[in-house]
Amino acid sequence: MSRKPRIAVIMDENTSGGGNLYETTKAYFFAVQRAGGLPFGIPYVAEMIDPVVEEFDGFVSVGGRIRFPRDWYAPGDESRYPSSERLEIEQALMRGFLDRDKPVLGICNGMQMLACLHGGRMVHEIRKTGPHILVHDDRTAMHSVEIVPDTILSRIVGTTRLDVNSRHQEAVVAVSDQAVISARAPDGVIEAVEIPSRRFAIGVQWHPEAFATQDNPGNRLFGAFVQAAQQRH
Repeated sequence: MSRKPRIAVIMDENTSGGGNLYETTKAYFFAVQRAGGLPFGIPYVAEMIDPVVEEFDGFVSVGGRIRFPRDWYAPGDESRYPSSERLEIEQALMRGFLDRDKPVLGICNGMQMLACLHGGRMVHEIRKTGPHILVHDDRTAMHSVEIVPDTILSRIVGTTRLDVNSRHQEAVVAVSDQAVISARAPDGVIEAVEIPSRRFAIGVQWHPEAFATQDNPGNRLFGAFVQAAQQRH
């Protein structure tokens, strides 16, 4: 019997409260466990990067609000979030898993990092880009996303439309030819990206882990991610 895949989950922190606590919802861990994986929280310890990349089977980059490099933003824009030790550690982890073609799932902040590591560009406040933009930075808000046909995401969720939660101020506004946009909100905001050169490298702007206790099509994303990690054995 093959062992369950071990999944590295980068920890978030209380950036708005001084950055002195790791602070990550249990929902990420439950979603991975329910999908058949063994989730491990990864702190910001540089000497752990190489062992984690070598020994773990998949990587989850969770939500958060940390300052990204200025060159990840559209000209004239920049992040106004607090700096975090998370940035350097997470970049190294994500690059390490991608270089070894181990599965990567990016959620919210994680989708943005995945896109920007492949030439994407962001804005700090998506609401200011046009009057047609929906309210995305609201923990009570839901909206639909249209899944782009013939993408990996479309094959995973098996539908052309999902209702998702929305809690982000920043957003990816452009991708390079290294990435594919696989979902958009009704206002055109990019809601999912994938890296076609990798076996499984998908980022979603919404928070599928919030539905992990429900029967939701979004749970198929965690299932496909863990299955891709399992296939390494």
